[in-house]
Amino acid sequence: MSPDEWRYAIILISSVIFGQILRLTNGATRKKILSSSVGLTMVVSTCGWKSTHSLITAVVNSFIVKYLPNRYCHIASFIWCFSYLAFFRMTEIFGLPKMSGVVNAVQLLLTLRMVGLAFEVNESREYKKKLKKEEGNEELKLTVEYRDVDPSIPDMIMYGYCYIGLFTGPYFRYRTYHDMLHLKNSPKIDVVPALLAKIKVLPLSFAIFLLTAHYFDLEFASTEEFQERPFWYRLFYMVMVWLWFRTRMYCAWILAELVCVSSLLGAYPAVSLPRCGQGPTDLKALKALSDKDTEDIDYSFETIRNIDIHGCELAPGVRGGMKAWNKSVQYWLAAFVYRKFPMKSIRTTVTMAVSAYWHGLHPGYYLSFLSMPLFTMAQDDVTKAFRNDASPFQQKVVDTFLWFLWIRQVEYVSVAFLMLRFDWTIAYWSSIYYCMHVFTIFVIIVAKVFLVIKKPSANVEPAGKKDN
Repeated sequence: MSPDEWRYAIILISSVIFGQILRLTNGATRKKILSSSVGLTMVVSTCGWKSTHSLITAVVNSFIVKYLPNRYCHIASFIWCFSYLAFFRMTEIFGLPKMSGVVNAVQLLLTLRMVGLAFEVNESREYKKKLKKEEGNEELKLTVEYRDVDPSIPDMIMYGYCYIGLFTGPYFRYRTYHDMLHLKNSPKIDVVPALLAKIKVLPLSFAIFLLTAHYFDLEFASTEEFQERPFWYRLFYMVMVWLWFRTRMYCAWILAELVCVSSLLGAYPAVSLPRCGQGPTDLKALKALSDKDTEDIDYSFETIRNIDIHGCELAPGVRGGMKAWNKSVQYWLAAFVYRKFPMKSIRTTVTMAVSAYWHGLHPGYYLSFLSMPLFTMAQDDVTKAFRNDASPFQQKVVDTFLWFLWIRQVEYVSVAFLMLRFDWTIAYWSSIYYCMHVFTIFVIIVAKVFLVIKKPSANVEPAGKKDN
């Protein structure tokens, strides 16, 4: 394990332990001060003076949200945070040290929080404005009651520095943070079953991560010696690199979820049907439980679920696989980029571009993320051509093919994502003859040809049918 990996592990394990202290603390104000003080201490102790970047981002964003007209505050927040992210990544041009590792992780997660907060405030103000016109709308009243956010500038900054998820995620809305602070009788809620349920897959993931990290060095793929290896070895290499990387992230995100469970962040009654990132979706059921004793409620932590390992391993296709991976960031991209972007025809491409930009300015991110629209097109065309109107058995066959195709595609682009450099990525992809790009295009052509052949036959009249 690298020094950064050890640092993350120590931060996460200590955060799980500290979560019990936060859970047993009474009073929203005390919880707020305690959680942000711990987060700020962690940031300053690990990032030093470089933590000023996150502080500048949070403070300026808070003033934008508080004082700009509601019509523009969320757009201005997005522009400010992502513009500063560009400066943050080009500090060497201005004679400042390069930002990387833990400093970069904090800036990334804080950017999501600050932009998401601006959108939440914007939506909240719109809900309240609409409620004034529709006072009898009970559904809107519930939405305002359980979605409303109106934080002060200090509240926004403290939310930004809440220690939970500050280094590894998951992303959570301000309202989720607010609900944790105001959760009634939190010391009485038993978190042990939820902790045990999440931790059970950690040992196997950690063992596979250590094994693959020992035998497969990413930089080896950029050497001349690697190019001399047989084709089967070069092809197999991406399989093992992706196995190493995803088990590494499984470990980090499982620990991150344990931090949330330990502190009761994202704890909502199961009957309210909470979803990742969004929180409760059945507000009537949530309202019905408002006066019920905490000990009698079955709680769900789906709101902070950041990884669905079953979905990552077995999802049949691009969309299912991506939704299962880094779920809270996927929610942020869907809620604040995809659904907000006005031009439907290029929403997917724009969302992938924003995701690549958020991750960094390295060419590898763009080579990987901007390959996704092509992979999505292949999945859609195969589904239209071979799955729609097919028998249950044929659908299973198509699903199996799409699963196999997606796993190979994500292995292929993961090399670009991890290598980062353009020359290294192209050298590797050329060594395996750009196989997944070529095969994906071939699949698209076959599917489109089949659709052209299939369409006329679908319009042929059944035998024996006569005109009246």
